[in-house]
Amino acid sequence: MRATMLLADSAQVADGKLYILGGGWSVTGPGPVPSAVAIKIEVDRHEVDRLHHWELVLEDEDGRPVLLGDENPQTVEVRGDFSVGAPEGVPAGTPVDVPIAINFGPLPLAPGGRYVWRFVVDGETLPGALVSFSTRPDTGNSN
Repeated sequence: MRATMLLADSAQVADGKLYILGGGWSVTGPGPVPSAVAIKIEVDRHEVDRLHHWELVLEDEDGRPVLLGDENPQTVEVRGDFSVGAPEGVPAGTPVDVPIAINFGPLPLAPGGRYVWRFVVDGETLPGALVSFSTRPDTGNSN
């Protein structure tokens, strides 16, 4: 399996494809803004027809999960499962694509920070399954 990840303003999955708006950035803020992570998983033929568990976790620059919230801090993570079958009529050896779009409301991240979204399938970080970004320093402006 392999993953391709892209940061975006928003994303959705329709008809087996990713639809991405404002994609391909790596700097945001400093204030909280909505964002999305668009993911395409290429599932090898020997990995079809079984259940796979995935996790998307936001980490800081030191690889620690980001905690948000004052009273009861929580990690920023999303989890799910997928299973895919081999399509008929497609040549053997062709990977099967699984698109995933995850949208977030404004996340109150620290200005001037560096962050990484880590995508893990079945307990392993896939090749291509990290996408990093920075938040601009707070200079008194609101963008």
